[in-house]
Amino acid sequence: MNEFAEEVCVDARDRMERAVEHAQNEYATVRTGRATPALVEKLKVVYYGADVPLQQLASFSVPEARVLVVQPFDRGSIEGISKALMESDLGINPSSDGEVVRLVFPPLTEERRQDLVRVVKQMAEDGRVAVRNLRRSARQDLDALEKDKEISSDDKERFTKDLDSYTQKAVDEIDRALAAKEQELLEV
Repeated sequence: MNEFAEEVCVDARDRMERAVEHAQNEYATVRTGRATPALVEKLKVVYYGADVPLQQLASFSVPEARVLVVQPFDRGSIEGISKALMESDLGINPSSDGEVVRLVFPPLTEERRQDLVRVVKQMAEDGRVAVRNLRRSARQDLDALEKDKEISSDDKERFTKDLDSYTQKAVDEIDRALAAKEQELLEV
């Protein structure tokens, strides 16, 4: 009888976990003064008329802390990759030798660090909002089950408490990842 309510909670918990993962992946795209492929791998490159993520067109290496080397699988894509990197919001000019594209990351200024902290805080807030929206949606489903006499009000209350617990855990995880990323950004 409670299998529908159980399914609603399990689905909500799975979706919340994915929302937390998404928020953490978003954090990885914010530059911290160190070179990392996560900064550019999702960048869209025009390749034979189609927008293709850079990770499908090239491999990445980090020979030094502030240098990212992009090695295209097809030399013909170097021009498109360089153009996409220049037009991105990284603020870095790529250099190409015809074989690979190099990105040299300058040290971050204090002002830029503060800007990046604001960006990451907004990403965290977006993640929290997504988790809360999932909770609200699951609660509506539980209300509908109670209205249809599929579950009792006591069961609904119990499942609602479980939902609130999942929600708090997900928000706490987002906040922990945010604190770590903030620390990383403000580290000189």
